[in-house]
Amino acid sequence: MKIYNTVPYFLENYKPTEQFLKQYFQKFTPHFEEYFLYHCNNFEEKIRAAIQKYPEKLNDIKETNKKIEQLIHQIVSTYERKYNVEFIKDVHLIVGAYGSNAYTHRQIIPEVTFCLERLSSEDEQLKVIIAHEFGHALHNMLSDKAKMDWSKLQWFHPYTWLLQEGCATYFSRQVTAAGEAVYFSYDGSGEEWLEFAKVNKQKIITTFIEDIKRHSPTEIFREWFSINGGTHFGFTRFGYFIGFNILLRLIEKYQEINAVTIWKESNFFDEIENVLFELR
Repeated sequence: MKIYNTVPYFLENYKPTEQFLKQYFQKFTPHFEEYFLYHCNNFEEKIRAAIQKYPEKLNDIKETNKKIEQLIHQIVSTYERKYNVEFIKDVHLIVGAYGSNAYTHRQIIPEVTFCLERLSSEDEQLKVIIAHEFGHALHNMLSDKAKMDWSKLQWFHPYTWLLQEGCATYFSRQVTAAGEAVYFSYDGSGEEWLEFAKVNKQKIITTFIEDIKRHSPTEIFREWFSINGGTHFGFTRFGYFIGFNILLRLIEKYQEINAVTIWKESNFFDEIENVLFELR
């Protein structure tokens, strides 16, 4: 595993201009390719807004940059010992334009990118987002070891997203110690979100089941998995909460490895539906 850190260049040469930002993005094009393809829509608008936001975030970016590589190695080493795997794919550290905060690349065994302008500099919160993203990579690695036929996976189905986010959230809890809400918010603002989710768990799941019948995957993703959703309850990304609860139930039924690799089974969608109806 190699970590490519573009952040020192950003900090050492920073100027609050579009020209600097575009030059920075161009200088490190390979590390931004996935970002601008899938994780930062409306590029010109985003960079104009980012220039206004950077000044109050620069100190946090500096603090995060000081510690993130060491924390990545710690989390990765813990995963490798616990699950007998080896992470060999590249990691990219960038300062983006306030698109995604972190993501795995669209690969079977994925690379990982962290966007430091969107990350907390607090150790607990930073560890959780690192563990979450490497949890996605671990999920794919364990599935590959279990002889997953990737050609049959419906990547863009909501049930797939439920399992992915459920697994990443679950794995992050196995290798870090943090407040419960942090595993869903990755910052210090998730207590109200989590309390609402717990109190309204059945209603949330029932509404998700109804949406699956009526809406397209694109609409489902926006409402339940994106920060741009939340029209039903006023809170975004409840798909993560649903997915985590589904995975816990699957682990009760089938044990950990069988549960996280269940998407390789021909009855995967049936299993997810069964658990959804059990939980509602």
